[in-house]
Amino acid sequence: MQTTEGHTLEVRNITKIFPGVRALNDVSLKFSRGEIHALMGENGAGKSTLLKIITGIYKPDDGQVCIDGKPLKLHNFEDAVSYDINIVNQEIQLIPESTIAENMMLDRIKRYSRYGIFLNWNRINAEAEKYLDMVGLRLSPLEKVNKLTAAQKQLIQIAKALSSKSKYIFFDEPTSSLTQYEAESLFRLIRKLKEENHGIIFVSHKIEEVLSLCDKISVLRDGKYIRTEDCKNITRQDIVKMMIGREEEIDNFGTFDRNDDVVLRVEHLSRREFFDDISFELHRGEILGFYGLIGAGRTELARAIVGADRHDSGKIYVNGCLAEIRNMQDALNKYGVGYVSENRKEEGLILPFSVSDNITMPSLKQYRGAGGLLDLKKLSDASKGYIENLRIKTPGLATAVETLSGGNQQKVSIGKWLAAGCDILIIDEPTVGVDVGAKRNIHNVIWDLAKRQGKSVILISSDMPEIISLAHRIIVMKDYKIMGEMLLFNRDKTYEEISYEIGSLIV
Repeated sequence: MQTTEGHTLEVRNITKIFPGVRALNDVSLKFSRGEIHALMGENGAGKSTLLKIITGIYKPDDGQVCIDGKPLKLHNFEDAVSYDINIVNQEIQLIPESTIAENMMLDRIKRYSRYGIFLNWNRINAEAEKYLDMVGLRLSPLEKVNKLTAAQKQLIQIAKALSSKSKYIFFDEPTSSLTQYEAESLFRLIRKLKEENHGIIFVSHKIEEVLSLCDKISVLRDGKYIRTEDCKNITRQDIVKMMIGREEEIDNFGTFDRNDDVVLRVEHLSRREFFDDISFELHRGEILGFYGLIGAGRTELARAIVGADRHDSGKIYVNGCLAEIRNMQDALNKYGVGYVSENRKEEGLILPFSVSDNITMPSLKQYRGAGGLLDLKKLSDASKGYIENLRIKTPGLATAVETLSGGNQQKVSIGKWLAAGCDILIIDEPTVGVDVGAKRNIHNVIWDLAKRQGKSVILISSDMPEIISLAHRIIVMKDYKIMGEMLLFNRDKTYEEISYEIGSLIV
C-alpha cells in the first residue's frame, strides 16, 4: 500500500503526444484537498488525456504527477488507487452480468478474503449497501447491473469510487445521465466530501453547474493550460472565452414556416412499462422536440419507432403509408429513418474502426463504382466533407474513433446518418458531454438539416435551452405519457415564459 497523506495533487510539465496530435503540451496545475476544483475545456482540449495520466492509464511522454512534491510511480489504475486517487467515469464501466456488490468491490476483492481463498460475502454486501445508501440508491447489492437504468449505473460508479475512501476523486461529467433531483443529491454528497477534506476534481461542460458547485476552475485549450481562477471571481462569459478563445455567440435561429406535409405519423403506440398511447405527427422540414426527465419514456419511444425495440400496439405511418419496421435496417433502407443514439459508445459507433469507416458504413452502396468495387476517392471525399462540416477534430480519416474525445465521437455519430441520406432523423441527446463550441456547431447542423435541406428531425433533449432554441414544437413527456405540446414557430414568447410552461407540465 503506497498511501500518502499529501494535501496537494500536482501535475508538472505534462506532455503527451499521439500519432499526429500533441494532446497535452507542458501542462502544470495543482489540486488541493478540502476544495472542489473544476477542470474545463472544449472537446479535444486534453482533459480526458490528463485524467488518464493522473489515474495511471496513460504514461506521459514528459512530466510528473506528484503529491506534496513527491513523484508518483504510476504504471496502471491500481497504482493510482493505492495513492488514494480514484475516478468516476462518464462512460458506464460496469460488468452487466455481475451484481452491484461485485462491481463495487471488484478492485479490492482481496480485502474481503480469508486465507486468500474464501470470500466474506456478508461483509462485501454490507459494505456495498452502506455506500449505495450514501448516493441515495435503495437497491439490493445482490441485484444484477444489467437490470438497472443508466442513471442508477452512474450512481453505482459513484458509490464504487466512494467505497475506495480515496482522498482525491475525479468526477468526469457525472450528471450526464442524472435527473435534476439526482444531480442535486450528488452535489450535496460532493459538498460533504469536501467538508471531510477530500479533494474533488469536477470535469463538466455545464458552466452553471460548475459556478454553483466549485471553488476553483482550471481551463485547458488545445492541449495547453490556460489559467486557474476562483469561481467567485469569474463569470460564464469569462469561462467561455477561456475555453474557446473568443466571446460566446448566443444561438438565435429565428422563426420557421409551418409545413403541413406529414412525413411521420404515430398512432396510439404503446409498450408496457415504457410508453403508453403515444400519438403525434412530424412535418416535413420540422424540428419536433421531445422534452422530459430521464425515465419519461422518450428514448424507448424512439427506439420502437426505428425498430430497435418492439412495441405492443399502435401504428407508424411514413409519408402516408403504413410502415412495417422490424429493425433499424428496415427503418433506414425502406423508409429513410435514422437514429442517432444517446449511447454512442455501445450503439452509435464501432470504436476501433476509423472515422471514415464509421461515417460511411451505413451508406457504402452509394460509393460503389464499376464492378461493384468501392470508389475509394469518392468515399474519402465524402468523409472529408462531413469532417469539415461538423468540425470533427481528428488527425485524419484513418484515425480510430475510440481515440477521439467524447464530443467528436458524437459528431461522427451524427455524420454517419447524414451521409446515409436520411429524410427523417431522430437525434437523442445530441450534446450530452459536449462543450459550448461543439454544441453550437451541432445546433447549427441540426437547424440546417431542417431549414435548408428540408429534413425532418425529432430532437430528444433534457437540455431546456437547447430544445427551446431549436424546436418548432415541443412535446413534453412524463411517466411514459405525453403531458402536453407547445408551438414555437413564431417565437412570440420569451425563454422564461416557455421554460415555465414546460416545467409546469413535468412537476
